[in-house]
Amino acid sequence: MTRQFFVGGNFKMNPITRKDKLALVKVLNDAELDPAVEVVVSPPALYLIPLAESIRKDIKIAAQNCYFKDSGAFTGEISPAQLVDAQIPYVILGHSERRTLFHETSEEVAQKTSAALAKGLSIILCIGETLHEREAGETGKVCQSQLKAVVDVLKKAIGGDSSYPKIVIAYEPVWAIGTGKVATPQQAQEAHADIRSFLSKAVSSAVADSTRIIYGGSVNGGNCKELSTLPDVDGFLVGGASLKPEFVQIVNSKKQ
Repeated sequence: MTRQFFVGGNFKMNPITRKDKLALVKVLNDAELDPAVEVVVSPPALYLIPLAESIRKDIKIAAQNCYFKDSGAFTGEISPAQLVDAQIPYVILGHSERRTLFHETSEEVAQKTSAALAKGLSIILCIGETLHEREAGETGKVCQSQLKAVVDVLKKAIGGDSSYPKIVIAYEPVWAIGTGKVATPQQAQEAHADIRSFLSKAVSSAVADSTRIIYGGSVNGGNCKELSTLPDVDGFLVGGASLKPEFVQIVNSKKQ
């Protein structure tokens, strides 16, 4: 099955100023981007609506997080319903920084995923192991456990398997995020193939074949081309490099 290549840019808590944001938007608006690639960028919440209004229409916008309630006394949170109302189509959930720094459990990520899907949002669902877990040979076990929480929730949700086309799975080894260390092509392919195998057994072979599994972890202009050729790598979730002109090179990695 041919899966559309996907490149996401996670700006995290950047850019710092509006001037920085405008400069970044200009680079993206002026760039020649591969039209075959789905491109999604994720700014801080403060910039979601201004970015959606100023960036070219073939680039989609994602929130970096959301809560599982539609409204209420939840200071500092954004609801799926609010994102839909603001015409923000995507949300990143389960990012390692949310799991490690803010102690979100896989069950909480699954609850958020179900709530976001119920409102019609598309999800960039992040999973991945720490360095300790990698060295202990637990990569597959960790990724499967994080995914199983979502699979179990969706089995009970309205829509069930029909929700999976709206989920992009981002494999992000925690030890490679922001460190300059990158999983070798062999490590990335093995992890992605294992995730696809798990989906085939836990959900269905059709879902496994059609679900996009992207890689994140110090992706840059220098390593994107080789990674993009791997059979089970369907794109990237880019951190720091998404704030630089080389993000365009990453988006275009399949046609270089």
